Amino acid sequence: MIFTTTNGVEGRDVDRYLGVVFGDAVLGVNFFKDILGGLRDIVGGRSGTYERELGSARDTALANLSQQAAAVGADAVIGIDIDYEVLGSNNGMLMVSASGTAVKLRPAAGAQAAGPWGRPGT
Repeated sequence: MIFTTTNGVEGRDVDRYLGVVFGDAVLGVNFFKDILGGLRDIVGGRSGTYERELGSARDTALANLSQQAAAVGADAVIGIDIDYEVLGSNNGMLMVSASGTAVKLRPAAGAQAAGPWGRPGT
């Protein structure tokens, strides 16, 4: 599955638009991680705990996006947008939403197909 934030894939044309697909992840940040993150905020510097949580939520949202795109037969998801929000009382939950357009691709007009006999462009 190809993911891109652009409106196309280099060397490929969009054959069919299959619709908008979404992937979401909502994660709670637990009490101990909050304390460690708060201490980091007091003394300055980066909070590795929160960075890992953000990365985990983003990975989950993109995995869910990929599953939804595969379910409609997509080769790629173009125009991907990722949003981050905090939810809940005291902002104790992190939500990451990924969305994009699922598409079926074909080789670009005039592109040479590669095969076992040679490299593209030869």
